[in-house]
Amino acid sequence: MFGIGMTEMLLIGALALIVLGPKKLPDLARSLGKGFAEFKRATNEFKNTMEVEIRAEEVRQTQEKLQQEGKLKPEAEVAAEPESAPEPEGNAEAIAEAKAAQARYAEEDAEIERQLEEEVLTAEAPQPKQEQKQDV
Repeated sequence: MFGIGMTEMLLIGALALIVLGPKKLPDLARSLGKGFAEFKRATNEFKNTMEVEIRAEEVRQTQEKLQQEGKLKPEAEVAAEPESAPEPEGNAEAIAEAKAAQARYAEEDAEIERQLEEEVLTAEAPQPKQEQKQDV
């Protein structure tokens, strides 16, 4: 670790124990450990950010090169020509049944929503008051 041998580490530890005392040494070690961990975390984050930026720049350069060679369409043309979604592989009957079931469930959901709306409207509608006839 940092080119320091075991004897040097023991000597530094003994000096720290003498100077700081047994009560403050664990707190100092704990805070130093947290500081080193935070520093390592920050350097790793910076390193990862730089790597991502470098990769993104490489991708941009490759795209520009391919566009200049005519092997890649510009982004505006690619966005203007959406591709259709690929059909799922598998049994055509199962796909048709799934689509039919989906349509049935949608119809059932719509019917349930309509019934709920009717119930809410009838519950909220004011009831007509019955007029009492007065004899004159």
